[in-house]
Parts: sequence; structure tokens; C-alpha cells
Amino acid sequence: MSSVHPVQVIAVTGGKGGVGKTNVSINLSVCLAQMGRRVALLDADLGLANIDVLLGLRAKKNLEDVLSGECSLFDIMLTGPGGIKIIPASSGTQKMTTLGTMEHAGLIHAFSEISDQIDVLIVDTAAGISDSVVSFVRASQEILIVVCDEPSSITDAYALMKLLNKDYNVDRFRIVANMTRSTQEGRNLFNKLTQVSERFLDVTLQYECAIPFDESVRKAVQRQRPVVELFPHSKASVAFKQLAGKVDLWPLPSSPRGHLEFFVERLVQGAVG
Repeated sequence: MSSVHPVQVIAVTGGKGGVGKTNVSINLSVCLAQMGRRVALLDADLGLANIDVLLGLRAKKNLEDVLSGECSLFDIMLTGPGGIKIIPASSGTQKMTTLGTMEHAGLIHAFSEISDQIDVLIVDTAAGISDSVVSFVRASQEILIVVCDEPSSITDAYALMKLLNKDYNVDRFRIVANMTRSTQEGRNLFNKLTQVSERFLDVTLQYECAIPFDESVRKAVQRQRPVVELFPHSKASVAFKQLAGKVDLWPLPSSPRGHLEFFVERLVQGAVG
């Protein structure tokens, strides 16, 4: 067995804004850290970053400074709840939202320097289906799509899957139903998505869980804390812990897939070693 341990990279995305994916990213990260995993959380909304704000942290430097060569990833990492490492992006700068292919590649390669320090990288993408979102999602091993019960959430999630499937041959997606009023609502949401995607796309969807609608989440957000820390026994927290338990059992990447991806040199070494 090679001594190079692969890093699990999970993109949390959704197509539409407002489905709660940043909340899912933060709480999933904290739950995995509570299970003993070394977790980094990348705020990949390059123009409207908000993870540091949601957690009441102050970022002195961010990814923009890494790209300009001013500092390394290590220099910008913040320690968040549960010991997770947070990699902040910039907010309110147009430049970061229009990065070219080479700059994206540079950013993704920059992560190689922290690969010995982490077991899991959670990538919280921006809303929409911009080049930036596609680039980060394709560079990840697993794609977790967050949907909620409103028509635009389903159509946007489908649009994202369609783009990734038709243009980039991505054929596997994991689904989380967020803010559900019942377990059945989560299943129904998943079934709706499955029906359209099976008809028109060549993809496999895996239903992971439903995160129930829970007032505790709103209270935790107001207090700039993850709900799993502030209200560990709330309905949402229990669901997040179950999700983390599942995520922890997902297979690790074993070989490079032939395009730009996070920690690819470790996969090459692992395959050779």
C-alpha cells in the first residue's frame, strides 16, 4: 500500500442560490471533524464569499492573495469550529469571478501543498452554472447536489447535471434534500429529479438524505455558529451527523481521471507507489 493517502474531495453545489448549500457544507465539515477527520472547507464562491462571515471569522487574506503570489494557502487558512480549516475567498471583487482556465488550474494545483494536512476537502461552490462552478465541480471526486422543495431548485439542479453530463461526461451525482417538511418530501424531491434525469441524461443519482426544516438552523445562523455545535440534538443536527456517517464510507479516489482535479499528483503517486 502506498504511503500517500488520497484526499476525499466533495463539491457541494446546487445550481440555485438559497437552497442552503453553504449551511450543508459547514455542518457536514464540522460533523466529519467530530469523527476525527482532518477537514478543509473551501469557499469557492470566488466573488461573493460568505463562509467566514457565517462563522463570525475575520479573513485578513484570501484566495485572491494566493493567486497573486502574495502568500500561500497555509497563510490564509482560518481555524473554524471543530478545528476545521477554512479557505476564504474574496467578496465583492469582480476579478475573481472571471478567472481564466489557467488561473483556475493554478488555484486547484495550489491545494497540493496542504494535501498532507487533510483527509477531506469540502468545496462550497457558487450558485449557478458558471465556468468557475463547473471547474471546481469537475476537479472534485464526489458531487453533492443540494435541492429543496421549490420548482426552480429542481430545474436548476437538473440544468447543472445536464451541463456536466452532456459537456463533460459526468455521470454520477449524490443528492441531499434540504429543509424538508417530512422524510417523504425528501424522497419525492429525489424521485422528481430522477424522473427527468433518467429520461434525458445518462446519469446515476444516489439519494443521500433529507435535512429537515428546523428553526434551530436559523437561530444558529443568527449566532454565527454551526447548528451541529450549538444545538447538537436538533433534528437538523441529527440528520447532518447521519450524512457525515455516510460520506465517511464513500470510496476514496484511486486513480486520476485524466483532467484537472484536486490532489491529482497524489493519485498518480498512489497508482505508481
